[in-house]
Amino acid sequence: MTDLTNHQIVLRRRPTGLVDPDDVEAIATPAPEPAEGEALVRNTYVGIDAAVRTWLDDKPGYLPPVGIGEVVRAAGVGEVVASRCDAYAVGDVVTTLSAFQEYVIVRDDLFTTVIPGVVDQLAMLSVYGSTGATAYFGMTDIGKPQPGETVVVSAAAGATGSLAGQIAKIAGARVVGIAGGPEKCRVVTEEFGFDACIDHKAGDLEAALREHCPDRVDVYFDNVGGPILDAVLGRLNQGGRIALCGVISSYVTGEHPGPANYVQLLARCGTMQGFNTLNNWGRFEEAFTALKQWEAEGRLVHREHVYDGLDHAVEALNGLFTGTNIGKSVVKVSDPS
Repeated sequence: MTDLTNHQIVLRRRPTGLVDPDDVEAIATPAPEPAEGEALVRNTYVGIDAAVRTWLDDKPGYLPPVGIGEVVRAAGVGEVVASRCDAYAVGDVVTTLSAFQEYVIVRDDLFTTVIPGVVDQLAMLSVYGSTGATAYFGMTDIGKPQPGETVVVSAAAGATGSLAGQIAKIAGARVVGIAGGPEKCRVVTEEFGFDACIDHKAGDLEAALREHCPDRVDVYFDNVGGPILDAVLGRLNQGGRIALCGVISSYVTGEHPGPANYVQLLARCGTMQGFNTLNNWGRFEEAFTALKQWEAEGRLVHREHVYDGLDHAVEALNGLFTGTNIGKSVVKVSDPS
């Protein structure tokens, strides 16, 4: 395998705000050789998630920051091209922390999963990878929507939000999305099947929540934080549940102001809980089985925004924070077999 070249995007300095092209560097190195217990994966698609931006800051989290000179970390999908590990055979399609590069070494650990029987590798990122698992665990474990309840999902046109809302619909709830702009709101209702969608850029968010959630909010799946979280807290129902999935409104600044309206949790006997999908590693088969069944039944749809080539990785990442994406943003690294 020594004749393979590994094109990579490495971190050269910590970004301030959006990632500047000079914050990273494109390099080429020989592809690594798998040692005993390892396999070599050729990446086909790399997923773009808001967490990628947080890993570039020098701050502790559930994973350590990307070091200066290291490849930018991201989750992706790829194909095993060489293996010295019993867990993986050549030809297996896996999801893993592939990073912004063409080839990656994987081991038999919680970061790499073989998902058999899925031909559409984009769907593995949109539905069957960490994105789908996040929507599934956050909504079913914390949100626990019931028939007739009102569920609100922020960043509803995004990869996780769009799935979370559809899962709530499958549970029989009435689902209201929050998204930025009329086109995103159109997609949320017409393609993803939400009952309504509020354009948070259009004006009075609190008034829109009163209009679209007359019976208040039983479940809020929060991808945004900030003022939108405060506004939804103001409409929380008795016993309302909030699943804290992300704070995309402040990932770029790194400043995360606490919710000013948290007193509503006391007044409404509500709960607000954060979660980490990796903590549910032992239940991924449960999540994927449910997601696969719902997709096969036509009850779960997904959409991708594909950027062609690693040279578009920074553009794709910044697009999450400038609002250009609908559905799952991915970078195509190579052609699937």
